[in-house]
Amino acid sequence: MNGDTAAQTPTGRDRTTPGGLGATDLPSGSVPAVPAPRPPVADRPAAWRQRLAGFGYAARPAAPLTERLVPPMPDGPGVTPDDVPPSPLLLRLGIPVPPALWAFLCRWSGWLGPVAVAVFAGILRFTDLGEPHAIIFDETYYAKDAYALWHGGYEINWPDGANEQIMKDGTAPYRPMAGYVVHPPVGKWIIGFGEWLFGMNPFGWRFAVALLGTVSVLMIARIARRLFRSTLLGCVAGLLLSVDGLHFVLSRSALLDLVVMFWILAAFGFLILDRDRTRALLAARLDGVANAALAQRVRLGWRPYRIAAGVCVGLTCATKWSGLYVAAAFGLMTVLWDAGARRLAGAPRPYLAALTRDALPAFASIVVVALGVYVTSWWGWFASSDTPGQGGWGRDWAAGRSTDYPWIPEGLRALWHYHSTMYDFHTHLTDPHTYQSNPWSWLVLGRPVSFYYESPKTGQDGCTAAECAREVLGLGTPLLWWAGCIALVYCLWRWAARRDWRAGAVLCGLAAGYLPWFEYQQRTIFLFYAVAFVPFLVLAVTMMLGAMIGPPGASRDRRIIGGTSAGLLVLLIVWNFLFFFPLFSGQTIPMDDWRQRMWFNSWI
Repeated sequence: MNGDTAAQTPTGRDRTTPGGLGATDLPSGSVPAVPAPRPPVADRPAAWRQRLAGFGYAARPAAPLTERLVPPMPDGPGVTPDDVPPSPLLLRLGIPVPPALWAFLCRWSGWLGPVAVAVFAGILRFTDLGEPHAIIFDETYYAKDAYALWHGGYEINWPDGANEQIMKDGTAPYRPMAGYVVHPPVGKWIIGFGEWLFGMNPFGWRFAVALLGTVSVLMIARIARRLFRSTLLGCVAGLLLSVDGLHFVLSRSALLDLVVMFWILAAFGFLILDRDRTRALLAARLDGVANAALAQRVRLGWRPYRIAAGVCVGLTCATKWSGLYVAAAFGLMTVLWDAGARRLAGAPRPYLAALTRDALPAFASIVVVALGVYVTSWWGWFASSDTPGQGGWGRDWAAGRSTDYPWIPEGLRALWHYHSTMYDFHTHLTDPHTYQSNPWSWLVLGRPVSFYYESPKTGQDGCTAAECAREVLGLGTPLLWWAGCIALVYCLWRWAARRDWRAGAVLCGLAAGYLPWFEYQQRTIFLFYAVAFVPFLVLAVTMMLGAMIGPPGASRDRRIIGGTSAGLLVLLIVWNFLFFFPLFSGQTIPMDDWRQRMWFNSWI
C-alpha cells in the first residue's frame, strides 16, 4: 500500500499541450512509474532499452523530490495556463471554440466532467424512483424504522397490516412501543430525511439513498482523478459506477448498504486528500531536498482531512457494524502512507518514525473519532425515557441494576448490554433464505437477489404479451464485474511486484469491504452486501483501462490501439447495463425477454 519510491514520479499529463483537452492525447497517470531499486531506463544497457522501446516505453527524466512526493494535477486553476492551444480533434472536426471559452473548459474540466457524469447518474436514479410502487425486500424494515426515528427517536414495534395501510393512503400507524433492531441508526435517519421531505411513500423513503448514490458517482470521479492524475480516467470511473447494476438497484432502494458504501468511499476520498496535503507539507518543510535527519523526526502536524475520514468511518459503523473493518484497514493504510513519505524524503528508519510519530495520531483520528461519532449517533435512544416501557428497547436495562462499575453512566451500560444482544444475533443468524449466497461467489455474481417480482398478465402493468415478468434484480453489471476480476489480478501484480501505492489503496478498500464476510460463511448473507466495495472494483477496472491506453511516452500506434481497446470495453459495459436495465428498474417485459437475461440458472 505504500510503494512510495520512484513510483511517485509523474508520468505526464492527460494531453500533450498543458491544460488542453485534445481527444487524441489519452490520459497519463495510467501506468505507474518504475520502483526505486531499478536504475533509470537511460542507465540500463542499450539492448534492454531497445526491448522496452519495442513495447512503447521511453525513458522519463528524473523528477524533483516535491513532484515525487506530490505529482502535479493534470489541470485546474493554477495548473492550466491562460493560453491553451486548441484541440486537434475539434480542429479536424471543424468545430470552432472561442479561445476564452476553451481555456475556461480546460481549467475547470476537473469539475465539469465529473459533474456531467454525476448528472447522468442522477437522471438514471431519480427517473421513476417511486416505481415499483411497493415496499420491496428489506424496505419493510428500514422505511418504517426511519419513520419511527424521526417521530420518536427510537425504533418501534409496528402493528399487523402496517405495510398495507402505508401503501393504501400513506399514513403510518405509529405507536410508541419500543422495537428490537439489530443495526445502528444513522442509515435509517438518512432514509427518514426523504420521508420527512416527501412523505411516507416509495419515492420518499428512497429519495435520500438515491441522492447518496448520485453524489457517490461525483465522489469517485474526483477520487479517481486525484488517484490517477487524469481527468479522463476520473470521468471513466464515474461512468462505470453510474452503470453498475448493483449500485443502481441499491441507489433506488431504502436499504442500508448503499449508505455504508457512501461513507466508506467518503472516508477513502478524505484519506487521499490527506495524503496529498501531508506530503506537500513535508516537501515544503524539506525545501524540496531529501534530508535524513529531518525526515526521521518531523511531525506532520494537524490533519483535518484524516479527522474527516474518521468521522466518515464512524458514520459507516453507525450504519452497519461492517465499518469496524474499514476503521482497521484505513488506519493501517494511512500510517503506511506516512512511512512511505518519510522514506522517500530520506528517513533512514521510516517505519520506526511512522510507528513512534504517526501511529498514535492516526489511531486518534480514525478510531477515537469514529468511536465518538458512533456513540453520538445513538442520541435519540439516549434521549428516550429510561422508565420501563416508555423508551427505546433496553433503555431501562441498567436502571437500578447493581454493577461493579458504578462510575459508568447507566445509559452507556444499557447500550453495552443492547450491543451484546445485537452481536449475538449477528453471529448466530443462520436461518436459510432463498437468495442467500456465499462470498466466494460474489465477484462472479453467482447468486443475485430478487428485490421484487411479479408476473403481470396481458393488459396489466403495461404487459402486451401472453406472459410477462416484472423484477428488480440485485445484480451487478456482469461485464463490469467480470472485467473487475481481471483488474484485481492486475492490481495485485502492480502492488506486489511494482510497489504501486495506488493499486495497494484500491485493494485495501476492497479487502475491507469484502474479506471480513469470509469469516461468516455460515451466516445468512447476500450478494448486495458487496455494494460496499463496488467503488474499489470500479477503481481497479479504471486502473487497468489506463494501463491498456498506455503511458504518455508510448508510440502513436500503441496509444491508438490501447485507447481503442479501452474505449471498446467501456462501451460494452454500458451496453451490458442497458441490456439488463429492465431488470434493474422493475420494468414489465415479455417473459421470453426475461428468460434471455437469465444467463445462469442460479440467477432465477
